[in-house]
Amino acid sequence: MTTANPLSWLSEQLESWRNAGTYQRLRILESPCEPVSRVDGREVINLASNNYLGLANHPRLVEAARDYAARYGAGSGAVRTISGTMDIHMELERRIAAFKKVEACVVFQSGFTANAGTVSAILGPEDHIVSDALNHASIIDGCRLSRAKIHVFPHRDTAAAEALLRGLADKPGRKLLITDGVFSMDGDIAPLPALVEIAERHGAIMMIDDAHSSGVLGGNGRGTVDHYNLHGRVDIQVGTLSKAIGALGGYVCGRRDLIEYLYHRARPFLFSTSHPPAVVGACMAAFDILESEPERIEELWENTRHFKAALRDAGFDTGDSETPITPIIVGEARTAHEFSRRLFENGLWATGIGYPTVPEGRARIRTIVTATHSMELLDGAVEILARVAREMGILKA
Repeated sequence: MTTANPLSWLSEQLESWRNAGTYQRLRILESPCEPVSRVDGREVINLASNNYLGLANHPRLVEAARDYAARYGAGSGAVRTISGTMDIHMELERRIAAFKKVEACVVFQSGFTANAGTVSAILGPEDHIVSDALNHASIIDGCRLSRAKIHVFPHRDTAAAEALLRGLADKPGRKLLITDGVFSMDGDIAPLPALVEIAERHGAIMMIDDAHSSGVLGGNGRGTVDHYNLHGRVDIQVGTLSKAIGALGGYVCGRRDLIEYLYHRARPFLFSTSHPPAVVGACMAAFDILESEPERIEELWENTRHFKAALRDAGFDTGDSETPITPIIVGEARTAHEFSRRLFENGLWATGIGYPTVPEGRARIRTIVTATHSMELLDGAVEILARVAREMGILKA
């Protein structure tokens, strides 16, 4: 007896994406994540990673991972609240808290779970969230999971954010004002000083997701709060161990009571096995490098300025980017994905991004330079970008 496939609609959806030119096949990295990487059998300039400081394959991180695995084993064997809290997990949390200049820190399995787990733990249906329109998907999911009432303000529009909070003044429940530090698709920086003042005036909790700011902004890469010297005025700081830090995970920083509460109520923390020792060791080594080699961040920014100037000189629209995340706006999703495919064929790995990740009509190639790219590689990347863009009619010949 043949039964109908209840998931047949998935095949139909996939085919519709293929017809629309937005279907994406996973590219396979066959080497360490480096400025020139081996991908799908060919050597390409890599502008697709979040490896801002080049730490993902740094010898000190590899050595530390090997050492911690030899000392503590391959895994912890349990979630943190049962028997999976090792002394090295507590040491890493103390290290991050000191680095971020806060009372305490809790490490999550990813930046996504740090955001989603925190918002859903501290708020409920009677509460209100005021959120930037371009906040990351993990923030959006955390807001939805909390079942709080969500109020979205136009991107970086501080007057609109304040108007929303003012309108909630007589409403019962807690209020949370939340923003990314650096926005992952546009590379612009949140107007954090104004948002902090708004939160303080209206008694709201101030929360920031500093995933793309960690290791990039502020002294030694401490993030947006340090960049604006707002220590002590942001209640919840989320960061990542998966981008500039070069390993895996996320964390939440703040007052000790917040962290103790998350130990008891953040579901991803409660129900996920703790970090393998090798990952903890790599993270510890990364923070050693951040504190001892600030020149890495200077090199990242020197490369960023050089690359952005070259793109503008070539005639590309890079939007409002202020950071190493530099979008090249091309318009339609089909165009962005075809542009990305042709770039790869010409030796450049840069990802096409379209709706729903970004608004319709604002599809782009997202590029990220790192501290370890040479000027020659960046100039070569711009040459490929400009040549292929002219061939496609994105730039005038």
